[in-house]
Amino acid sequence: MKFRPCNGGCTDKGTHCDGCGRSHEEVAEFNHLVKGLAAQALEQGYENIEDYANSVAKSIYYKLENPS
Repeated sequence: MKFRPCNGGCTDKGTHCDGCGRSHEEVAEFNHLVKGLAAQALEQGYENIEDYANSVAKSIYYKLENPS
């Protein structure tokens, strides 16, 4: 399955979003994870949020390339 990011055409009717085509459950889980990562950065008081976001992205990519 190919990931399709949000394109701003979000809907909440039916089982899948009309904008991205992902299931509403998948979108909700994704949003929950992102909110948790953002909350961690806020809790830590990081000033360099772009570095934090890039580090998270690199870590996710690494884990996907090197599952353990």
